[in-house]
Amino acid sequence: MPETSNSVLEIIIGLLVLLGALICALSAFGLIRLPDVYLRSHAATKSATMGVLLILAGAFLYFWIVKDHVSVKLLLGIVFVFITSPVAGHLNGRAAYRSGTSLWKGSVRDDYKEALKEERKRSSKA
Repeated sequence: MPETSNSVLEIIIGLLVLLGALICALSAFGLIRLPDVYLRSHAATKSATMGVLLILAGAFLYFWIVKDHVSVKLLLGIVFVFITSPVAGHLNGRAAYRSGTSLWKGSVRDDYKEALKEERKRSSKA
């Protein structure tokens, strides 16, 4: 591969990793600044997942294009993070809601409230 295209690819890969790190930093900032557990969970799962995926994708492309080595471990890491992180965030939010953690006072919508009342009513009859 010519030297110019190789250095251009390395710059693109570096930008992917840098963008992923910036998104992860934004996620950390959201964990500190957001007012309730639900918004914090959203910040942690959405932006951290995207940040980690970009960093792993940059590492995968580096090894594949520059070093001419396909890393199955990095591919498995990408798939694992893509599948498990959003599910874990959803389950954390659901557990917080079911345990009675209140919403932020600025929240304008609670779609799950009526469904949870119905479910609790049905389970108390059984």
